[in-house]
Amino acid sequence: MNVAIVGVSGAVGQEFLQVLSERPFKIDRLELFASARSAGKVIKFRGKDYTVKKLKHGDDFKDIDVAFVSAGGSVSLEFADTITKHGTIMIDNSSAFRMYEDVPLVVPEVNAKDALVRPRGIIANPNCTTIQMVVALNVIEQLSHIKRVHVATYQAASGAGAMGMAELDRQTKEIAAGEEPSVEKFAYQLAYNLIPQIDVFTDNDYTKEEMKMYHETRKIMHSDIMVSATCVRVPVTRAHSEAIWLETEQPLELDAVREAFREAQGIVLQDEPADQVYPMPLFIAEKDPVYVGRLRRDLTSPNGLSFWCVADQIKKGAALNAVQIAEWLDRQGEFKKK
Repeated sequence: MNVAIVGVSGAVGQEFLQVLSERPFKIDRLELFASARSAGKVIKFRGKDYTVKKLKHGDDFKDIDVAFVSAGGSVSLEFADTITKHGTIMIDNSSAFRMYEDVPLVVPEVNAKDALVRPRGIIANPNCTTIQMVVALNVIEQLSHIKRVHVATYQAASGAGAMGMAELDRQTKEIAAGEEPSVEKFAYQLAYNLIPQIDVFTDNDYTKEEMKMYHETRKIMHSDIMVSATCVRVPVTRAHSEAIWLETEQPLELDAVREAFREAQGIVLQDEPADQVYPMPLFIAEKDPVYVGRLRRDLTSPNGLSFWCVADQIKKGAALNAVQIAEWLDRQGEFKKK
């Protein structure tokens, strides 16, 4: 397979290389693209050196089967036609195309078949918080339709990219040294703090991040599910956590839900409260699955459940999900059709 990575110098771009190096993903040709600032840099992958190219309009994507794109929404919008004009499948990690009707929004564990219909040649990778939530929600949806969800997210600095992680690390060191912490990437000091805002506020006083969870969940699950989210930045380096409350049409037995989680693809159940076993970002960073625990009945609703969910934002919440889409398409023979 001929593969391109656009935005290879960023945190997700680097994670694409890491994920591809870990998986049996056959690559015959690899092209790496970034901005002019990173062009010319040499990156080693699977024992070979690759020179990063400047992303430009032209025919660089001719004969490329799949392009993993994570360079920001404006870049995706500008270069989509350039990337796809020769038949390349563009798997886009930005929010640029997620809600376009003619662009599938895909989480392989939930709606892989949507990736087969892509009029623009583009498949959108959902928001990180949405990905891990719908992987878990889909398990329960198979048991009984979910009517509504309330979710509070605890989002790591990794959600703001390499600069976000670096700022948290720097602030922690500055505070330990008795210095005033410097604030650049985030609106406020993140170390030893929580910031109850991710992205800008919209007219209804929800942030864009919170509204993404509403709209994207409904599109991915092909459902009328109602989602109300509160998204919070927390002083964790990487791996997002979510406290999820949901209400189903029919009451469900907890043992049946636990068994469904145990059997589900892409999920690890860590749910032994008596032994203090539950998912935590400290131990889940850089791992592939979505982890679920603290499953219990919601005391406010006879059809309500509550659980805790953790996943690595850069991995499953971004690069890994995109690579899994490509792997699924490969198994369907989609790249052989070119």
